[in-house]
Amino acid sequence: MSRARRRHIIKRRRTITGLALVAAISFVAGMTDAVGLLLSGDFVSFMTGNTTRAALSFASNDYSHALILYFALWVFVLGNALGIVLAHTLSALRTFVVLSGVAVTLAVAAFLPEADYPRIQFYLVILAMGMINATVEHIEGLPIGLTYITGALSRFGRGIGRWIVGDRNPTGWVIQTVPWTGMACGAVTGAFVTKYLGNNALWVVVLAVVLLAFATILLPRSLHLHFHQQPIVAARRRT
Repeated sequence: MSRARRRHIIKRRRTITGLALVAAISFVAGMTDAVGLLLSGDFVSFMTGNTTRAALSFASNDYSHALILYFALWVFVLGNALGIVLAHTLSALRTFVVLSGVAVTLAVAAFLPEADYPRIQFYLVILAMGMINATVEHIEGLPIGLTYITGALSRFGRGIGRWIVGDRNPTGWVIQTVPWTGMACGAVTGAFVTKYLGNNALWVVVLAVVLLAFATILLPRSLHLHFHQQPIVAARRRT
């Protein structure tokens, strides 16, 4: 087997594994999103929606709700930052570490009595949704948004446009349907789980994240590193 052929096979395996991982994580994110929305009444990952709702609340003189939503934006940003820090500082098993952090955060949120601490629970779920974006940042150089489905659909639509004008390389935009499909299926599942279990639905999400986290241990360490962007500082040190 030639070296080029071997590299092609390895790249194809990495891509398939990465897409399977993205589908699973997006499914869990969709569950969390649906459960969080039904329990709190506000979005836990759709920050565009929360920004618009905050503006509408201000226009309606509901300043307290507007401030709650604006604070939620910063909690989401903090979650993304925390996920990157966990991925790059604690272990080579980056995906496992980040998912473990997500599971712990959601477990704390599920443990809190929703009637007594509704906003703390809300912010903890948002923090977890921000963190989960750090599990997979790209697949073979193609950006992947695990909770930013609008971006995935936008890249998919632009890919269709490029195909119409003559670009016949579909890989870069077809795979953008994977996170949307995973999140859509997860959201439906989360909606039904919340319908029948109420506040206990968060524990189902925690269990799903824990199972997924332990499943990622089976992945080679090289893949845990491959799905993340390399910090520029670390790259400079090597040179």
